[in-house]
Amino acid sequence: MARKRMEGTALKSWDEVNLNLKEICECELELESIEGEMNTKIQDLKLDAEMKAKPIQERVARLAQEVKEFTELNRDDIKGKSRNLNFGKVGFRQSTKILVRSAKAVINALRLRKMDDCIVVKESVNKERLREYPDEVIASVGARKTVQDVFWYETDREKLIP
Repeated sequence: MARKRMEGTALKSWDEVNLNLKEICECELELESIEGEMNTKIQDLKLDAEMKAKPIQERVARLAQEVKEFTELNRDDIKGKSRNLNFGKVGFRQSTKILVRSAKAVINALRLRKMDDCIVVKESVNKERLREYPDEVIASVGARKTVQDVFWYETDREKLIP
């Protein structure tokens, strides 16, 4: 099937552009209303679920604490690291934590000891700063700058709302 060439545009005058902007504005207001209503319903549902879940979460925490206390007091009854029961397992596992008082001081000490593999460094290109350099410099580092006119529009809601 051959392609059809479009002649001209759908709009023929600035008045028609203005009417399209008015309709866009009306649609934006309607979308905001729909989204606002949706967000209100979502917040209400979240609050309702939170209120229903809270006593259950508190009950689970209380039961878990009781299980923990009993297991700690009767640790000698456990052969190995865990004990299988009808409705689950209880036990102990080794957990190792590194506590850091001052991250800056620890990082400096790691660098002094050449322990750079223990330091996480996140790097990224600062495009805003790179944009300030001449095109030749930008190209020399393997990047490129493109400049283009990008269409935009803005609706004037004040004129729509009486």
